[in-house]
This record gives sequence, C-alpha cells and structure tokens, in this order.
Amino acid sequence: MKILEFLKNKKGAMGIGTLIIFIAMVLVAAVAASVLINTSGFLQQKASSTGKESTEQVASGLEILQVTGLHNNTNINKTAIYISPNAGSSAIDLGETVTMISDGTSERMTNYNSSQYDTLVTGGSVFTSAAWTNLSSNDFGIIVIQDADGSCQAATPVINKGDIVVIALNTEGLSMGTRSIITGSVRPEFGAPGIISFTTPSTYLETVQIVSLQ
Repeated sequence: MKILEFLKNKKGAMGIGTLIIFIAMVLVAAVAASVLINTSGFLQQKASSTGKESTEQVASGLEILQVTGLHNNTNINKTAIYISPNAGSSAIDLGETVTMISDGTSERMTNYNSSQYDTLVTGGSVFTSAAWTNLSSNDFGIIVIQDADGSCQAATPVINKGDIVVIALNTEGLSMGTRSIITGSVRPEFGAPGIISFTTPSTYLETVQIVSLQ
C-alpha cells in the first residue's frame, strides 16, 4: 500500500513539474514573441523612413533648362541659368543652394543673396532685371520666370513643380572669352544637382550681345 501511495505521489509531483515547465516555456515564448514584434515594428518604421528619404534623394533635384550669357565683345560678364525642379521632385529651397562654376583655371562658389531678387515682367529681358543691380561675384540672384503658387519669394525662395527661375551670376573675372570651356553645377540642399557644361562661342558679335551657351 505504501508503495502504491508513493508512486501516486510521485506521478503527481511529476505532473506539477511538467506543468511548471510548460508554463515557463509559454512565458519565455511570449517574451520572445513580444521582443520580435517590437523589433519588427521598429525595423519596419526605420525601413519606411529610409525608403522615403532615399526616394526623395533620388527623385529630387534640379534641371538646367538653358544657359545664356551677355558679353561685352570680349568676355561674358553676366550668365543666366534657367532652372526648374526635376519631374517628381520635392520642393527645393534655393536659399540653401550653392552654385559652382569654373573656367578651368579658377572656380567660383556663390550663395543666394536675398537682396538680389526680382520677378520678370512678361516680354522683358532677364539681363535688364533689377536682380543684377550691385550683384557681386560672391552671390547669385534670382529672377522668377514662372511661379503659379507664389512659393518663390525673396526671403523664402522655394521652387516646386512647374516653377522656372533664373540664377543670375556675375561672371566678371572669370575667363569666359571665346572658345572657353566652362563647367559647374547648381547644387541644392538635397537631390541631384543641375550640371553646367558648355564651350563659349568662337566669336562675339557686336550686334548680338546675348548668346546661348547650353
């Protein structure tokens, strides 16, 4: 009888032990699942954020529509760079944009000067704009050509879809005589820069002071 009672008690103890182990395994699994869920959620948010930033970086940028210059028969002293955001680009703050231009011997970097801002009157010439007045070689001005929503203002020159503006550069002092190879870029805060690359004309005509460069 004592042997049978002992065996019954032993089976009960084994059952309780098994139950404790089972409960412990369930708790460990629950903790592990919670950690995995939290980690996967964090990684999903991180991946989504990174993907958005990467898409913005790749899709955004500036397009150079054309480049024109005004010469004085020997050198191009005023350079107008027509720019617009790339298709699908986010809004771009030109106040944080840097232009770089080189004649092969020297390189010039310029930042936006809010006092050198103007909107072009329909039918007017960009080279008669007030944006050129007192424009130094260390700054660039902005001449608004097209801005339907009025986003590009003097204090906050932000361009978005459909906007067209001119970057006004004072290129006096750069070697931009005939047959000069000029390179550079208009580099926004984020996104692809607009690339400048052209060779100046083989001759400057007195009767044609404005020349197409790119």
